[in-house]
Amino acid sequence: MFADYGGFTIETDQPAGGGGENSAPAPFDLFLASIGTCAGIYALGFMQQRGLDPAGSKLMMSTRRDAAAGLVSGIDLELHLPADFPEKYRDAIVNAMNLCTVKKHLHQPPAFEITTVAA
Repeated sequence: MFADYGGFTIETDQPAGGGGENSAPAPFDLFLASIGTCAGIYALGFMQQRGLDPAGSKLMMSTRRDAAAGLVSGIDLELHLPADFPEKYRDAIVNAMNLCTVKKHLHQPPAFEITTVAA
């Protein structure tokens, strides 16, 4: 399956165990990746605006799952900063990452409306 969006073709698939061929990320995996990459872009922009070298930075994301509900119950983002990253900016870069648009939409989710159209 694929989606055409903003001039890009985004391919998706399901794992082999879910009936797919495992040829591309599953849609939910793309959703999770969008959270990490969005926060990472905000962190990178923060560093670039202050002339801080982002080399050596790394963003790690992990999820916590609610087994009973079968859903992700928590997302942990851990930003690894270079050793010479100024201490005075540590809280500020976290605040910048919290501005991530994907994260903001999770706090105020849009309403969904699904319709069908006959051929």
